[in-house]
Amino acid sequence: MSLDAEPSPSSSSRDWLFPSQSFAHSFDNYTSKTPKYPRRFSSNPRLSQPLPPDSKPHKTPAFQSVSSSNSSSFSEYKYAGLRRRSYLSRRAETSPKREENGTVLQRNAVVSNRNVGVSEEKTSESKMIAGFYGQRVKFRWHMVISLVIMITFFTSLVHKNFSLHNQVDELQNQVSKLNGRLRACNLLDSTDVIRSISKDSEQLSSEDLKNLALIVSLTLLSIPVVILKYIDYVSKSRSPDNISEEVSLSKQLAYRVDVFFSVHPYAKPLALLVATLLLICLGGLALFGVTDDNLADCLWLSWTFVADSGNHANSEGIGPRLVSVSISFGGMLIFAMMLGLVSDSISEKFDSLRKGRSEVVEQNHTLILGWSDKLGSLLNQLAIANESLGGGIVVVMAERDKEEMELDISKMEFDFKGTSVICRSGSPLILADLKKVSVSKAHAIIVLAEDGNADQSDARALRTVLSLTGVKEGLRGHIVVELSDLDNEVLVKLVGGDLVQTVVAHDVIGRLMIQCARQPGLAQIWEDILGFENCEFYIKRWPTLDGMPFEDALISFPDAIPCGVKVASCGGKIIMNPDDSYILQEGDEILVIAEDDDSYAPAELPMVRRGNLPKDFILPKSAEKILFCGWRRDMEDMIMVLDAFLAPGSELWMFNDVPENDREKKLIDGGLDLSRLMNISLVNREGNAVIRRHLESLPLESFDSILILADESVEDSAIQADSRSLATLLLIRDIQAKRLPYREARVSQVHRGSFSQGSWIGEMQQASDKSVIISEILDPRTKNLLSMSKISDYVLSNELVSMALAMVAEDRQINDVLEELFAEEGNELHIRQADLYLRKGEELSFLEVILRARQRREIVIGYRSANAERAVINPPLKSEKRRWSLQDVFVVIAEKE
Repeated sequence: MSLDAEPSPSSSSRDWLFPSQSFAHSFDNYTSKTPKYPRRFSSNPRLSQPLPPDSKPHKTPAFQSVSSSNSSSFSEYKYAGLRRRSYLSRRAETSPKREENGTVLQRNAVVSNRNVGVSEEKTSESKMIAGFYGQRVKFRWHMVISLVIMITFFTSLVHKNFSLHNQVDELQNQVSKLNGRLRACNLLDSTDVIRSISKDSEQLSSEDLKNLALIVSLTLLSIPVVILKYIDYVSKSRSPDNISEEVSLSKQLAYRVDVFFSVHPYAKPLALLVATLLLICLGGLALFGVTDDNLADCLWLSWTFVADSGNHANSEGIGPRLVSVSISFGGMLIFAMMLGLVSDSISEKFDSLRKGRSEVVEQNHTLILGWSDKLGSLLNQLAIANESLGGGIVVVMAERDKEEMELDISKMEFDFKGTSVICRSGSPLILADLKKVSVSKAHAIIVLAEDGNADQSDARALRTVLSLTGVKEGLRGHIVVELSDLDNEVLVKLVGGDLVQTVVAHDVIGRLMIQCARQPGLAQIWEDILGFENCEFYIKRWPTLDGMPFEDALISFPDAIPCGVKVASCGGKIIMNPDDSYILQEGDEILVIAEDDDSYAPAELPMVRRGNLPKDFILPKSAEKILFCGWRRDMEDMIMVLDAFLAPGSELWMFNDVPENDREKKLIDGGLDLSRLMNISLVNREGNAVIRRHLESLPLESFDSILILADESVEDSAIQADSRSLATLLLIRDIQAKRLPYREARVSQVHRGSFSQGSWIGEMQQASDKSVIISEILDPRTKNLLSMSKISDYVLSNELVSMALAMVAEDRQINDVLEELFAEEGNELHIRQADLYLRKGEELSFLEVILRARQRREIVIGYRSANAERAVINPPLKSEKRRWSLQDVFVVIAEKE
């Protein structure tokens, strides 16, 4: 007997809902002896009636199995009682043994039941979760299948509609044609019949082709929807245990598309082109299926719908109108995407131009890498240098926004004199950014030091030099690197080789301050020589001077003053202030001071009377007393330079807020050996240079020179450092004026412009005649305050460094000249009294003064009259005689004393 037989389709719904009751009911029917004929249980009363005796019962698949096993089931039921009695007897015999093991079995049963319960709970939970996700997946699958069936059904309906409509039109056309033929003639020729049949067959084949085209177009339209639904189904049907480990297929597809559009720059236009072609092709196929036109005309018509959405207004019929409207709608979407793509491309291009990302197509230009407060004065000097050429090109690249750089440059108050300044945003450490500014074609490359820590600035300059030397195309010009610490100069030159020229800003300013402190007025002379506004150094070869002694070449230039020779036989070494007997050789070049590189040329040798010096005067070298206010990073270098310049017995007072115990340690760490100081002795005083009572503890009236240094603690901020230096200057001058005796002040009175002698600034000016104060100024705006009051012989640090950088950028050979003039040994600038070269009331030309100075192995390059405020370098009309005063001074290049 089969108890698992499925219920028949005619069984009651109650049998489906309550299977146990249905089973009991069936079992009762099987075991009962009556009725003779089986009944089929159904809700239909006609089917529940008994069958007649002579008729065979209608057997369903379910009841066939039951009726066939009826006898066997009855026999099994008959002998069931016998088997049960034998089983009970055997159980009674084995019951004592079971009672003995009952307790053990019960214990094991309890443990097993617990384990089984736990496993059943876990199994039930897993079954519930699996069933839940299975039902969810089954539901999603049913949705996809339903969607596909709906799309297919809709496609078939549309196709049937269009085909029936076309068949009706064709039948009407055929009827009208046949009627016309019958009216024309009663009988048709056999050939006409064959032709008409062939035309009909062609029409039928074209109709099949049109139907196929329509089906293909609709299928292609439905394929993306089906693919997306399938991807969504696959993504959501993954096992929940692998969700955290595996990425869904939809996310992977989105990622691939994102990478494609990101990596390939022309992916967006390509995708738009493909979408346009697909729309035209699908629209042409659909039009071919609903119209009588051929495929080529339908494709062209589809393109017109895409290009102009108003062309579909002339369509007639439901099918053509529906297709044309769909194509026009797709064309509007494509036009919107194309408009957005073009707008984005234009915006990106303008944004790239605005942010300075475009390439600079220039050559023989000056490239400045970096941004600092020296940039303004540097651009000014480069503009003046290029004025004779009608202007030049200067490219500035820094890690700043292009608009900000252009705004800052536009605020600079000077005339660019035809020079164009181009700004670009980028890093000098990136080769792509260096190529963007045409670094390989630049005439000179200037690397500016960053504001802030000196070691970090020099480290960045070193990396920039490494990047520049790594340019594959090579460099046409040389590299000028501004460094902050002298100790890093050797490393940069080691990396850059012959391409690199270094200017150590801190060291240059320190040496200039020491020279200007010993010789008042020298700062203004250095400004005239270093800058391009007046006269500067130039080196050029003049073949007409070959074989001439240097003494004759010295007076051969009416508009220039020769200062040295670049000797070709010594590998291009520049010798300043050579001997008069040196004969110029072939290939030698002349170093001169002139207004511009094209403003001078040698002329015929003039007749100049040499004359004799008034006396063989040797300047005495006496001990001096100098005060340093503040603490610089390179204090040890300044002390060593000062020890080389001063006479034995000189004193150097250091007044700053660094503890005295730490000063010696800092100096020793910087490389200073205190035992090797031969000419000076150090005197330490601790205090704050902007507090008056601290300054009053110093003998300010007894110092020959006072140097106010930009303190190390505030050197990162130019305004703060200058404010501190200016406050110290005013306090020192005020204290000196209060301590200056009235009688001595009366003796030293000189005319000081519009300031009265009893005024506050007048008293400071009187005190300035007794001692020299050199202030290290970083901000150019502070220059006007000091120059108006005339209470300090100032040094403008940033401007002087910018001048030196501009000169070396224009001609790299000038760096050797500046290094010799700044060094402790060799030649330097001096200010000499006129009584060393002439007598009182004597009339001499400037050329005669030059020849007299040659007797002292000096080169006179300018002079300053007693009643003038500024010196004249490379004066004009050198052959004209004039009456000199013994109060006049001459500016000469001579060897260090």
